[in-house]
Amino acid sequence: MPHRIRLARPDDAARIAELAGELGYPAAPEQVVERLAELAQRAEHAVFVLEEAAIVQAFVHVEHVHALVSAPHVEVAALVVASVVRSRGHGRALLEHAQAWARARGVTTLRLRSRSSRERAHAFYRRAGYVVTKTQLCFERGLDPRAFE
Repeated sequence: MPHRIRLARPDDAARIAELAGELGYPAAPEQVVERLAELAQRAEHAVFVLEEAAIVQAFVHVEHVHALVSAPHVEVAALVVASVVRSRGHGRALLEHAQAWARARGVTTLRLRSRSSRERAHAFYRRAGYVVTKTQLCFERGLDPRAFE
């Protein structure tokens, strides 16, 4: 079935929230609307959705990263394909779209991160030509003022 890739719109928020929830990243549609609006104001970010039969089946969020200790690159901040349509080429189509977006910005490297437990995703990325360049731990600390009492 043919699909199309386009920039995400506010009316995609409920579906994006649903898809993100499939991977364990719950968000209310209202939160996604706010986040999409903020990202739309930042030229270094883009969120693309893949529609099939007028239904959003997948999305990718890309960011053009300018870092002090590494060359500019584009990072895939999120890539989610609906579980019922996986293995139909949607993820590959979105990665190719992200690669084209990066090339159009003059960037020669696309990076992504994948949770260590997502072995099926790792196999997909390897088939798409990605290689593991390092492993790392992710640390987080809440900044609620009460946490410092």
